[in-house]
Amino acid sequence: MDITFKTSKLKKIFNSEKELLRHYGVDNSKRIMLRMQVLFAAPNLSEVPKEKPERCHDLQGNKKGQIAVDLNHPFRLVFCPNHNPLPLTEEGNLDETKVTCIKILAVEDYH
Repeated sequence: MDITFKTSKLKKIFNSEKELLRHYGVDNSKRIMLRMQVLFAAPNLSEVPKEKPERCHDLQGNKKGQIAVDLNHPFRLVFCPNHNPLPLTEEGNLDETKVTCIKILAVEDYH
């Protein structure tokens, strides 16, 4: 998948193992790097596993339209499809097979 970042600061952090360690610690940095490998390798969003350890899942409420993968509990790597317009199914749901670009938004504990 094609991956962009919400901010240039976030991109800088994600492109440096040293910065990842400084901002997110050892355990989350390792998980972030693993999740990013999975996301880069996936041809589209439907290929990102819905089961653990990644557990790719849609968010609800004020985060509707965003997607997360698990890191070290309770943290998640949050992103959104980066398409305009969004690829939708006939039923109006996100067509994950056509999501080939995502934007990384944050690493957070939204619970």
